[in-house]
Formats: sequence, C-alpha cells, structure tokens
Amino acid sequence: MPSAPGPSGPKPPLSTDRPSLGVPLFILNLKAYPQRLGPGASLLGQAFEEKLHAAKVSGAIAPAAADLGVLAGALSIPVIAQHADAQGAGARTGYLVPEAIRAAGGRGSLVNHSEHPLPLAVIGTTLHRLRSLGLVAVLCARGVADARRLAAFRPPYLAVEPPELIGGTRSVSAARPTVVSRSVQAVHAISPETHVLCGAGIHTRYDVWKALALGAEGILVASAVARAEDPSAAIDELLAGFRVPDAAPG
Repeated sequence: MPSAPGPSGPKPPLSTDRPSLGVPLFILNLKAYPQRLGPGASLLGQAFEEKLHAAKVSGAIAPAAADLGVLAGALSIPVIAQHADAQGAGARTGYLVPEAIRAAGGRGSLVNHSEHPLPLAVIGTTLHRLRSLGLVAVLCARGVADARRLAAFRPPYLAVEPPELIGGTRSVSAARPTVVSRSVQAVHAISPETHVLCGAGIHTRYDVWKALALGAEGILVASAVARAEDPSAAIDELLAGFRVPDAAPG
C-alpha cells in the first residue's frame, strides 16, 4: 500500500480559504443511471433543491458530466462533478479538467470514488488543482485504513464508503457502524477540520440518524434516490434522518 503523502508529496493549498458545501450535508450522486441523465437529472435536481430548502439541510448534487453545466445554471444548490482529472486546461481531449468544472458553474468534485479510483499521487495532484481554483473536493475512502491515509491530504470532506455495501440494501452505519465511528476518529486525529460523510447503502431515516450519531456530518447517497420509483419520497425519507426526534428509534 502506498504511504501517506509526505514533504515531497503534493503541494499545499495556494490559500487558506476553504470553500464549503455546508454541514450537515446531503450529497446526491446521480452516477450514470439512464433515468437520471438529461431531463431526468434536471427534474430530480429541482425536486432535491426544493426539499433541501424546506428541510434547511445543506446539499449538493453530482450529475453526469454532460449535465453538469445545465444543472449548475438552473439550481441554486451546489452542483459538483463525479470526477475530476488532474491535468490542466489545454489539449486534453476527453478529460474533465477542474477549469472545465469551474467554467460550467460547478462548485467542486468527488475524487477517488470506488467506481473511479485513483493512484495516491494523482489524488494529491487533483486535490491541489481543485483547491487552487476554489473548488471543493469530496474525497472518497473505502474504510478506516484508507480514511486514515487519505486524511493526510486534509480534504474539506471525506466520504467513507465500503465498496461491498455500495448499491446494496444495508447501510454501513447499520451493518458496520464501527467503520463510521473509527473513520471519524482516525480522520479527525490527523485533520480535525475535515468533515466526514457516510455513504454506501443509506436508504432510511434511521441509516442517516445512525450515521450522524456515530460522528458523521452528512451522507453521500446514490441508488436510494437515483434508482427509486418515487425519488421524491426517497429524499423525504432520508431528510427525516437529519431531524433526530423523528429518526431516533424508540
């Protein structure tokens, strides 16, 4: 396993200003599900925005790259990319460079999602490029050890998502709660300012409430909403978890 970045690793941010998506935070990743491309992404984004405002919960949406500019222009909530390439703007056919994300109105990007993993050195370069442009990185980790290692980059957000639970029906907060609590402890021991999010299998208000009770400051969700027959109801269910009295088991 590669070691954490040291003095010869990626450069520090160009400024101490750290743009934020807010907390507690609800990030909705639309992936490339067919029903959430084009008009489907726009309709869901509008519903998501309205419900976030009503619930007074911070949120961001991550559409497919082709829909990034459309949603950024139509929504007031942050729109972030699902991936960013470390390369600079220029002769970069097929790359999603951070400059393109910013030019499209995006506020940041997921980095190192388990469906698009990156080498450690590339993660460092990508994070530095996003920071230098005032964009927010949501760095993804597979578990406690990965979270501890990646915390050395001091990302503004770090989402813990065991790959084996992504897209499933059991949440990491319910199936493996110590992954959440130990990841929070490990990250904050290295980077206290990093907000830890919980992902993988989040479907119910109890999943959300449990994640927050374990120390997470938000959730990263995809299939529970993006593939739901009634995505509006699915959003309502998850937002209820941010209200402790409604979500806590009796």
